Order: sequence, then structure tokens, then C-alpha cells
Amino acid sequence: MSARDWVEKDYYRELGVAKDASADDIKKAYRKIARENHPDAKPGDAKAEARFKAAGEAYGVLSDTEKRQQYDEARTLFAGGRFGGFGGGRGAGAGAGAGAGGTGFSGGFDVGDLFGGRGGGAQGAGGLGDLLGGLFGGGVGGAGTTTGPTPGTAGTRPREQRGADVETDVRIDFAEAVGGTTLPLRLASPARCNTCGGNGAKPGTSPRTCLTCGGAGVVSRSQGAFAFSEPCRDCSGTGSIVDDPCPECGGDGVSTRSRTLTVRIPPGVDDGQRIRLAGQGQPGSRGGPAGDLFVVVHVNADDLFGRSERNADDLTLTVPVTFPELVDGTTITVPTMDGKVSLKVPAGSQSGRTLRVRGRGVHRKDGRTGDLLVTVELSVPQRLSSAAREALDAYVAATSDHDPRADLTRRAEAAARRETAS
Repeated sequence: MSARDWVEKDYYRELGVAKDASADDIKKAYRKIARENHPDAKPGDAKAEARFKAAGEAYGVLSDTEKRQQYDEARTLFAGGRFGGFGGGRGAGAGAGAGAGGTGFSGGFDVGDLFGGRGGGAQGAGGLGDLLGGLFGGGVGGAGTTTGPTPGTAGTRPREQRGADVETDVRIDFAEAVGGTTLPLRLASPARCNTCGGNGAKPGTSPRTCLTCGGAGVVSRSQGAFAFSEPCRDCSGTGSIVDDPCPECGGDGVSTRSRTLTVRIPPGVDDGQRIRLAGQGQPGSRGGPAGDLFVVVHVNADDLFGRSERNADDLTLTVPVTFPELVDGTTITVPTMDGKVSLKVPAGSQSGRTLRVRGRGVHRKDGRTGDLLVTVELSVPQRLSSAAREALDAYVAATSDHDPRADLTRRAEAAARRETAS
């Protein structure tokens, strides 16, 4: 990305968010634009493709904390091109301003302090020279006539920049989340141009170092006590000039192309989990490494099975049973993710009791295995036949001396007596 891009493009407006938008708001805005303008959704629509690319470029900057900070600071320094920003060391006349009144400043003010060092250009740590170097790829030259650093000197070459991370979403079934799966993922995204290798020059040619700025991407000029630095207009802040642009990317070094990646979803993946594909994000600039691609997995709910909140490797299942089965005990057949098993329900079990089936949960690649937690739940019939009603009435009469809430009543009365005594 050239320095002029940092200065002139309004990435916040591109995504339709405020300057103080949170990372989540930026992500949501980008996803919405990407879905609406994806080449698969609007094939052959040049405007949609351009909108898709512009949103990706904006998200690549604003989603990276460091790049976003540099972008905001650059926009503040060079807003509208009205102020070129501070350059390297003390400009001509800076010494006079401290005591002779040549600049109108009172004693004790040293312009060199603004740039992280005295008289040494942009070499001091933490100065504005560091900021300019981070944005435009090299050190900032000293004050003087409009010129750049001498080619070949330390800190004059544009620095490599890592590409931005990219995030996408996939949706899978519950069974695929439990057992793992492999998915083809088709992406239409910016990538390093294969024709020129990313340098923007036609094959057989190479970019040349900009003579105006010496490869730094910025030039400096002095005006009184100040030294102003601004992006080099000849190379647009890149530090190099492409005389014969690549026919595929037009000299940008980046082209949009569709590609298919294979994403391996591990067994036991959770809903919302992010899977990282190293080096599959946006391409880096000036030969820098590509960013990473993060795949956010969304898992569809299953009609029968769930995941335990205590241990995600354990699966859950609710099985209806009858009252006699709870009283007398029984053996029931329950489904699992890989077949059926027999499960013994002990006599006298209460509705809501959870029984464990060992080894029938998630099987992870590292050898960990979860269980299947089966909860038995009393099934109450909606209607009774005449014979069933007579049998139920007989049961009620036979158990009339049994009060299932006796213990609850006893504890409530004991608590009331303690309250009164206190």
C-alpha cells in the first residue's frame, strides 16, 4: 500500500462505520458488504467486485490494531494534504529560534524533540520519524532541500509488511462437528499476482528505485524552523517505480482470483471456534509474508444429541421412559452417534436421572474420548383408556398412605420454627 493510500482513502467510510467503531462493529460491517458483493453472489458485476475488493482492503487495515493506529495518526498528520507532517532532524534556523528570536518561539523549545532525537534525523526511538517510517516503509530524511536519503544507506529501503488476516464462516452439521470432516472452501480474494510475483512489473523487467526519494517513499523540505515530510509524488510513497506494469495486475502486484482450499475440521469442534490456516490471508506488500485465514465454524443443532456444558467431549441424550420402567428397572436401547447400545435403568430411578455410557462421546485425535450422558425422563400419557384409568385409580387407593412431599413439608416446618426462635 502506498503512502498516498494511507492519506487519501477513508476506510471508515468504505465500511460505513464511525472512527471510534469497535473491532466487532468493523468485522460485522465488512462481513455484510462481503456477503452482498461477493463475486459468487453477483457474478460478472464489476461494481460489486470493486466494492468487494475495496471493503477487503479497508478491513485489512482497520482489523489490524497496529495498522489502524498508524492509519489514524497518518490521517491526522496529513489530513487533506494541507499539512505535510514533520520530517527528520532540526530544520535550518531551529537553533536561532531558541535564543535569538528568529522564529518567534521562547527559549527552551527544541524542534528536534518532536522527531525522537536531536540533530540526527528520524533515528530516535518513539519520534515522528518512526511513525513515518512505519507508514511509508523507510526512514525520514533530514531537513533541507526537497530530496530523499541516499540510495543504499541504512533505513532507506521500504520495509516488508505482513498481509492482513482474513476471516470467513462455514456451517456444518452436528455429526460433522463430533466426528470431524474435510470441507472445500472457495474464496474470491486479493492474492499476490502470479504473473509478476507481486512486484508489479511485467515479466522480464523489474521495478527501479525512485531517484527522487532514494527508495524511502517520502521526501523532506525545510521551512524556517520546521522540516516537513510528505509522500513522494513520483513513486506514490512506494519507494520504487514500475516503468512497464504487469498486464495482469496493472502494477499493483495484487490480483483478485478464486481459489479452493481444503479445510480440515477436527473432531469435537465447538460452535464459534476459529480454525487458523497460516499464510492464506491477504498477501503482504513489498515481499512481506501473507496474513492468516481464520475459519469460524458454526454448528447446526441436532434433533437428538447435544453437548455437555461441563465437558464438551461428552454428548447428551434425553430418553423417555414409563413409570413402571422407573419403578421396576429395565434395559432400554438408546441411539449413539455410531450405532445403538443397551442401557440398564436401575429400579427406583427418579425422572431426570442421568446415566453414563462410557466411550460413546467425542473421539479426539489425541486419544481423548468423551461419554454419552443419557437422561431418563418420565413420559406421561395424554389420555387413558378405561382399563388404564381403573388401574390408575386402584394404584392411587393402594398408595394413599404415601405422601411424596412429606420430607419437603417437614423441612419447611423446621425452617419456620428456626425463624421464629431467632
